[in-house]
Amino acid sequence: MDSEKIVAIILALLLPPLAVFMREGATTPLWINIVLCIFIWFPAILHALYVVLKS
Repeated sequence: MDSEKIVAIILALLLPPLAVFMREGATTPLWINIVLCIFIWFPAILHALYVVLKS
């Protein structure tokens, strides 16, 4: 596991939308994560971890 992925995992736990933005850019997964983050925090964390770890 490289250092970029470790930083992305830490960001996914603390600031999920930022982690998704770093991985995917301003695409649909970012907007999904922002909506999840506004309503409830925990699903946003799970979604961000999924996006970061899927590759």
